[in-house]
Amino acid sequence: MRIRTLTRPEGSAAAPAAKDTAAARPQDAPARRSSRPSRRFRPNGGPGRFAVFAAPGLLAYLALVLVPIGMTAGYSLTNKNPFNPPTQWVGLSNLTSLFSDDDFLKALQNTVVITVIVTLVTNAGGLAIALLLDRRGWLYNALRSVFFVPVVLSAVVVSVIWQSILVDDGLLNSMLRQLGVSHPPGWLSDPSLALYTVSWVIAWQGLGFCVVIYLAGLQGIPQELYEAAAIDGCGPMMRFRHVTWPMLAPAVTINTVMSLIGGFKAYDQIQVLTNGGPGPGTTSTLAFQVVQTAFNGNHVGYASAMAVAMLILVATVSVIALGWLQKREVSA
Repeated sequence: MRIRTLTRPEGSAAAPAAKDTAAARPQDAPARRSSRPSRRFRPNGGPGRFAVFAAPGLLAYLALVLVPIGMTAGYSLTNKNPFNPPTQWVGLSNLTSLFSDDDFLKALQNTVVITVIVTLVTNAGGLAIALLLDRRGWLYNALRSVFFVPVVLSAVVVSVIWQSILVDDGLLNSMLRQLGVSHPPGWLSDPSLALYTVSWVIAWQGLGFCVVIYLAGLQGIPQELYEAAAIDGCGPMMRFRHVTWPMLAPAVTINTVMSLIGGFKAYDQIQVLTNGGPGPGTTSTLAFQVVQTAFNGNHVGYASAMAVAMLILVATVSVIALGWLQKREVSA
């Protein structure tokens, strides 16, 4: 049997089918738009889009940080004095003179003492308070807020409050007299106590920051580690030593570096509480000495050299501390 294959002529049925399709489509149907995003609004717009968003922040950082640092470095190489022109180039003589300046060396010594006290007190106290507040309940949430309040307050406000408490006839000494202490100490007027009193005020204000960072670190430790340690027979001290302390290494790094920087740049508390006294330079710090030399003595060039030395010192100590603590994080 022979099977005949029928072929459809070209254009015989295709045209009616096209007409039927066109007739079935509504006349007012909108044209189909491509789902492909336009080149102008693509998510990955390349370096141009990044530059548009980063430009305001970079310009602000350039104008408020980098340019002042560069101007300060330039002034440090001159004898600039706005009331005694002309300005002359002196090179590195300002920086070399700092090593024989008794006021600068005394301010450097005070700054180191304040930095050490602030770093130790804020980290030890912050960790202890964080361990006590690492519980659930509305009371512990309220206490966390209370400890963080001094951080958001201005350093001047905190200093004024503490000054009303620590002056010779202030609240603290009045309470001591009521308890029978006939001659209470001069917390801000005694040269042997003033530096440690100011250090305490600075540490007290920064304590809340360390508490929050340590609390975040404690809440990020898996409970399975504590359960495994308890099964192995570890007591509370052993669990803290072998579980809590190693897991808090990143928090220790953040708090230590921030405390170091905060101690080195202390100025507001010194200005309000003691104004560098009692006595010449008893509580003077590097930042306080820079301001006094620039604005009271009008020796802008020499004060700029102090600021450059302070910047180098803070950067060096911070980098060394950060590198050492990050190695501890890896080993922990």
